[in-house]
Amino acid sequence: QVQLMESGGGLVQPGGSLRLSCAASGSIFSINAMGWYRQAPGKERELVAAITRDGNTNYADSVKGRFTISRDNAKNTVYLQMNSLKPEDTAVYYCNAHITTWRIVSGDYWGQGTQVTVSA
Repeated sequence: QVQLMESGGGLVQPGGSLRLSCAASGSIFSINAMGWYRQAPGKERELVAAITRDGNTNYADSVKGRFTISRDNAKNTVYLQMNSLKPEDTAVYYCNAHITTWRIVSGDYWGQGTQVTVSA
C-alpha cells in the first residue's frame, strides 16, 4: 500500500506565494520521477512541474521562472514553491509519483489533491 499526502494549499492574493508538499509513505522500494499536476474547473489536468530522482526538472511554460520543484529523497517528499501567483494558477493541485514497491511492482500514484485559489 502506497499513499501520497499533500499539504500547503489555500487562498492567496495575486503576487503571493505558497509552498506545496507531498510525502509518500507505505511499501516503497524506490521513487523515480515525482511531479505536480493541476486541474482547473472545466479544463483537463495538466503537468505543472516534474523532477527525476537525480534532480532534473522540467516545467510548464506558464510557470517557468515562478515555480520551483524540489525533492528530499530521504523523506520521500516533493515540494512545489509557487511565487508570483496569478489568478490563472487557481486549480486543484495533484502530486504524482512513479513508485516501485517492495514487491517490485511499479506504477503511478496520485495524491488526493489540494486546492490553490489566487484571488484578491
